[in-house]
Amino acid sequence: MQLRRKLSILVLLLSASLLGAQTPTTKPAAKPAPAAAAQADKGALIDINTATPDQLKTLTGIGDAYAKRIVDGRPYTAKNQLVSRGIVPQPTYAKIADQIIAKRVAK
Repeated sequence: MQLRRKLSILVLLLSASLLGAQTPTTKPAAKPAPAAAAQADKGALIDINTATPDQLKTLTGIGDAYAKRIVDGRPYTAKNQLVSRGIVPQPTYAKIADQIIAKRVAK
């Protein structure tokens, strides 16, 4: 009897998926994190000379280790110094280059 019930449930699930209906186990898409949503604002560049580690971690490919290396390597006169100084690899820099800026530090 249990086998018949399991087969019936399987048939129902398969037919529902073929018809495009959502099953009860389908989860809605996750909402973006607030920090990532703030980063998505047009024109909101992150200054690598003043950003906090948490702000830096909102950038694609930047985790705890790279954020610490960026902070420890300050100040920067140009954003491409992240690569020339060996702070982040070129592929990671390519992902974030249009999201960052290196404002000159006042002395």
